[in-house]
Amino acid sequence: MQTEFVPSDCYRLPWSLNDNVLAWLEPTKACNLYCEGCYSTNDPQSHKTLEQVRADLDVFVSKRKVDSISIAGGDPLVHPQIVEIVRIIAEEYGLKAVLNTNGLALTRELCEEFKGAGLTGFTFHIDSSQGRPHWKDATEDDLNELRLWFADMVADVGGLSVAFNCTVFRDTLDHIPGLLDWGREHVDVVHTLVFILFRTTRSDEFKYFANGVEVQADEDLVYYDQDKNPDPLTAAEVIEVIRNHEPEYAPAAYLGGTRDPNSFKWLLAGRLTSSDKVLGYVGPRYMEIVQTGHHFATGRYLAYVHPKMLTHGRTMLAGFAPFDGKIRRLARKWATGNLLRPWRYAKKLHFQSVLIIQPIDMMADGEMNMCDGCPDMTVSADGELVWSCRLDEQQKYGCFLTAAPIATAPVAAEAK
Repeated sequence: MQTEFVPSDCYRLPWSLNDNVLAWLEPTKACNLYCEGCYSTNDPQSHKTLEQVRADLDVFVSKRKVDSISIAGGDPLVHPQIVEIVRIIAEEYGLKAVLNTNGLALTRELCEEFKGAGLTGFTFHIDSSQGRPHWKDATEDDLNELRLWFADMVADVGGLSVAFNCTVFRDTLDHIPGLLDWGREHVDVVHTLVFILFRTTRSDEFKYFANGVEVQADEDLVYYDQDKNPDPLTAAEVIEVIRNHEPEYAPAAYLGGTRDPNSFKWLLAGRLTSSDKVLGYVGPRYMEIVQTGHHFATGRYLAYVHPKMLTHGRTMLAGFAPFDGKIRRLARKWATGNLLRPWRYAKKLHFQSVLIIQPIDMMADGEMNMCDGCPDMTVSADGELVWSCRLDEQQKYGCFLTAAPIATAPVAAEAK
């Protein structure tokens, strides 16, 4: 029987609005693929100019100390100047550039261009809810073939990190163990696995308002309504599914919520593993030392590292064992477990990240529980830092929506 996982079990990540690991750049809202879990309106006429991109980057530089820039959208690969945007981030601003993409427009030649422009890595979003050509009826297990195709392509180019995002629905929750096993089997080319829980507007329970005027968020925005997800998933449910499959799974760091500090909005775990067996998971002290140590040395929190650094798991055991009790136990387990199989001492031990992201929680009073210290902040039309997951609200209504329970909602003017 697994014990309940609580915030005190792990390290609270120190990221804040003005001092964070990354920022979220949207050079376009255009996209070439339909995804059920998406919260962004597809706008084919939304490509930003390089001057507008630089203006957004200037906002980040002036208001937010970061290590990396996540280039998203839309899908950034449809922007005609995307290679130059990567070059601007890497060369003009001296920041790590990471592309968040569905991969449809990626080729080996384009991947090499990105590397030449200074790209740090890719985050591929692939899941079974997408209207992906030739994969429309594929399961999450089926899609591992496609994921590996992208991972191998990037590995062949070399020197770029690879992460995979997957939106999790209640009917795909039981596919998470299979994805974890696949990630372990290909740990040499897959560096991070991210599970993002599907969100809806929940308009059966709440009314929505823009500056006091009632609006129909489920009709005006691309957010899915409650009928697609009547019982929202929580990070705690994902923890249970993973622990039933990997009893040693233990998140080491988290971000709480703006309203509920005990909620898990970003939940980060790191496992030391070979391709055939997971040795175990690092502890909170490891995460604390990495984040605070990097900040002390460079002035910035750490988001991405070179793939070669992730292959030195044995060095990590030796270096961090004195400071992290879990790594100390893993070092003993690794040493004693290989006594009868000494050839395994030479086998590479990799570090692989596993991240759970829980979207907006609706509190009983209608207040929205956001990610406290959210990394995915972007720039609004008026040059302010805003949650990227709610940018459409800003663009549609000129403000963030508020909500109230239907039973106690105030009388308000009807939307025109």
